[in-house]
Amino acid sequence: MALFFRSTTPINHLHHRFCLQPCRTFVDARVKWVRDAYLDFAVEKEKNLKQIISLKNLIVSQPSKTILLSTVSVYKTLFNLPTTATNFFQKYPSLFQIFQSSKPFSLPHVKLTPQALTVHNEESKILNSSHYRKDVAERLVKLLMLTRAKRLPLDIIDLIRFDLGLPHDFILTLLPEFPAYFQICNMGYNNSKGCEVFGLELVSWRENFATSVLQRKSMEENRGIIRGMPIKFSINLPRGFDLEKKVRIWMHEWQNLPYISPYEDAFFLPPNGDQAEKWTVAVLHELMHLLVSKKTEKENLLALGDYLGFGPRFKKALVHHPGIFYVSNKIRTQTVVLREAYKKDLLAERNLLMGMRYRYLHLMNQQVKVKRTFTLGVKGSN
Repeated sequence: MALFFRSTTPINHLHHRFCLQPCRTFVDARVKWVRDAYLDFAVEKEKNLKQIISLKNLIVSQPSKTILLSTVSVYKTLFNLPTTATNFFQKYPSLFQIFQSSKPFSLPHVKLTPQALTVHNEESKILNSSHYRKDVAERLVKLLMLTRAKRLPLDIIDLIRFDLGLPHDFILTLLPEFPAYFQICNMGYNNSKGCEVFGLELVSWRENFATSVLQRKSMEENRGIIRGMPIKFSINLPRGFDLEKKVRIWMHEWQNLPYISPYEDAFFLPPNGDQAEKWTVAVLHELMHLLVSKKTEKENLLALGDYLGFGPRFKKALVHHPGIFYVSNKIRTQTVVLREAYKKDLLAERNLLMGMRYRYLHLMNQQVKVKRTFTLGVKGSN
């Protein structure tokens, strides 16, 4: 489903400036995919992290802070568990503990280990802090502003909820704190699903948020910006990556095209032209910066792009610009990573929530060391 955007920013200057320019298009050349071991590792080390945190939230939401093992099995598909609930819990003994009470006919339950509960409590302090809640609310505002229609279905937001750093119960716990920003809206009836579709709508346009990361950086470096100036994207190709000469020439000319803010409506541009592609990349670039880990599954981006009316343009931008976006094939899916946000396999700028997620990763990896030590001991004794 595509939306036709209603611009809230005057764009006559954009029509006048760009519609008279010749429409250039990407050169007829193949841009090869080259593996980036560091970014692959950045993706691979977070394997099952989302499932771990989802199960952790489910357990601590219970009054007893425990849950029946059989109950968790119902969530296998919902949480996209790679194996049975029992095997998954047993794989991470530093996080989860399966136990059975001494009462007759009692069934197996699951609870967090003391270490995991400590990390959860510290994570909760961050999620409940006014500083973090203001930050995540503003990022959600900017996401809605990128749509130009100022609204998104809740199921589309849910696709990137984890990557945005939104609390799992953000509708009940976060949105009521910011009535000046958000309101729930009815987006009509979905015939295929047979139900009403509800979305999140921006109450009013926030001009003070309508500055992209790239524009802000350019303002700091150049002491101001002029609308339509050729702001360039950071390009970082891995070792061994060699672009064809005609692609390098095209890229140089493309970088020198005027930069159109992702918060402006440039759908009037010919969709296959280079100027339209630079605006598409600007939207993708800003969207990736809104995510706490600066990465997300490719299918999430394409679904969002389809809804926003970009169609195949997001996919084409990912292929044409491997120096800006990297697509990893690790952990049973394709993950898009914003290159400039990483130094090797680590985030260049980590926020507090990502710091807590790395704490969970540390607990997840503890059991690997235990297993290796045990295996070596067995071999030695044999």
